[in-house]
Amino acid sequence: MSGAVRRALRVGLTGVLAVGAALLGPAHVPTATAAGTSDVPAPPARSVVTWAAAADRMGDAGGDRSYRLIVRTTVGGTGLRVRVSNVFGDRPLVIGRAYAGIRESGARLRPGSNQKLAFGGSASVTLAPGEIRYSDPLPGRVAAMSDLGLSLYVREAGGPATGHAMALRTSYATSGDHAAEERDGAYTQRLGSWFYLDAVTVEADRGAGAVVTLGDSITDGWQSTTDKDLRWPDFLARRLHASPESTVRGVANAGISGNQVLADGAAQSALKRLDRDVLSLPGVRTVVLFEGVNDIKAHSGVTAAALTTGYREIIDRSHAAGLCVVGATVLPFKGWSEWDLEEEAVRAEVNEWIRTSGEFDAVADFDEVLRSPYDAQRILPTFDGGDHLHPNDKGMQAMADSVALTALECDRGALGR
Repeated sequence: MSGAVRRALRVGLTGVLAVGAALLGPAHVPTATAAGTSDVPAPPARSVVTWAAAADRMGDAGGDRSYRLIVRTTVGGTGLRVRVSNVFGDRPLVIGRAYAGIRESGARLRPGSNQKLAFGGSASVTLAPGEIRYSDPLPGRVAAMSDLGLSLYVREAGGPATGHAMALRTSYATSGDHAAEERDGAYTQRLGSWFYLDAVTVEADRGAGAVVTLGDSITDGWQSTTDKDLRWPDFLARRLHASPESTVRGVANAGISGNQVLADGAAQSALKRLDRDVLSLPGVRTVVLFEGVNDIKAHSGVTAAALTTGYREIIDRSHAAGLCVVGATVLPFKGWSEWDLEEEAVRAEVNEWIRTSGEFDAVADFDEVLRSPYDAQRILPTFDGGDHLHPNDKGMQAMADSVALTALECDRGALGR
């Protein structure tokens, strides 16, 4: 994605769940302390991530606002928790109230579904700069493939917000405290980003696990249709949900636009954010690593040797955490403004290493799936989103359909860690 498009997406803050009426007993979770690279609190035992979005630094925050954030579950279960984040904040964030309900349409929630969340038994929570917290669990069961409306009343905030700029999912905001309301009348502001929320977990059925897709704007879904859940990880989630053999059910999208493996830029590098955005998520068995095109096309002189060294570090750290790693080949991008033959040579060398090095537990050959048979340096036009770098909806589906579901069934013992 171009820098201009990404900056335009970085809007500022001003710019089926059946639950009982009572919460389960309070559960305090340790908190993180250091901004940006803080330790993430340990996830609750037996939890599996059902939704996630990589956190990033957003525009300036403001208080006395309610956010109704729309997210879609992938794996079902009981004991829903949300993970809220002030990782990129430079001052305390006060969430006055938080609720979770089932979305009917727009910002409207299913009547009777909106239930109060608590944090250590308290309705409000204050997050220090760099801090991440899990809510207490809600009773009842949340179904897979459900649209949730997660409402946060931010009582006090300032400085940079923490969130995810390119949601490709419409959420909503309003002034004042409207978190408990199920009707949509107050939520007049439409948002294209998520704020302060970076994960949702459930207590899934025994033996269920999750996969994390670690990537850049292609994984984040740029050029896929907004509000239709047509990113390639969404297609993958639907395949897993429909497969009676698969025990991997959860899909966490850790794509972030502009991301590079080695260098910070539009976001922290994949190496820096790996612990927070991937390894800290509960129930994860496998990582699909699909990064590298932004390193290659940055004209920074990155070599194939440097990039594969970065891959090796991600593989080693993931293996140490008990996860398998599937390596995805880098897509062709001839026709993109930054393409040249020198960068193409690096891409070809990197892809050969991914396919043949044996470093990965499995390979997803997205390059082979999407490239043109008439010019292997280009995306096939039927899969091209129009900028010759990002796939369209058909391309996203083709990528997801090419992933061997058996490759996600990791046996390294990560589940339940």
